[in-house]
Amino acid sequence: MKTYPKKRIDIMVEAPLMQRVLNLLDQQNVSGYTVLPVLAGRGKDGAWHRDGVVGRAGALVMIFCILDEQRVDEVLEPLFKLVSRQIGVVTVSDVQVIRAEYFT
Repeated sequence: MKTYPKKRIDIMVEAPLMQRVLNLLDQQNVSGYTVLPVLAGRGKDGAWHRDGVVGRAGALVMIFCILDEQRVDEVLEPLFKLVSRQIGVVTVSDVQVIRAEYFT
């Protein structure tokens, strides 16, 4: 089956920042994205989990989108300005998709 190279941007941020990130992706005409809850993990400060956390304060979400390689910088620049002073992680990785027209 033929596949097409694209880039995936993963954005893990605190839940209260989610809507601002989604608005930015919409403003950048990102064709689609997905939001998932982040339940647990381990980072430079050790392990953490959501057990016992009530409400959105302290909750994390993972937002990911897939797009053409030439669009990565135009999306990352305003995204970095938004999340650089917040808790979160942004990564970019190579992916292969089977329907290239879905991801621009």
